[in-house]
Amino acid sequence: MPIAFLTLELHIEAAQSIKDRRQVVRSLKDRLRTSFNVSVAELDAAELWNRATIGVVSISNSRDYLDGQMKNVERAATRIANNHGAEIADSFVEYF
Repeated sequence: MPIAFLTLELHIEAAQSIKDRRQVVRSLKDRLRTSFNVSVAELDAAELWNRATIGVVSISNSRDYLDGQMKNVERAATRIANNHGAEIADSFVEYF
């Protein structure tokens, strides 16, 4: 049974404090969870207020389904991040 793991590196240009960073990260995590029924977590420590790493995981019987789902998640994450003054600096998918 394949597992897809998407890593998103965020650059939060609009963040002026840790509070601003948390707001962007929380919004992104909540929207991805509800829209795609995936597991989402922040992967790095909150040491830098303008950077964040988000992990998204999903499991399915079909790798093709997971591939399409991760592409849709990445597109949605880019849109959500842009609406909050952030951008996806890097992203990659791994399959297990």
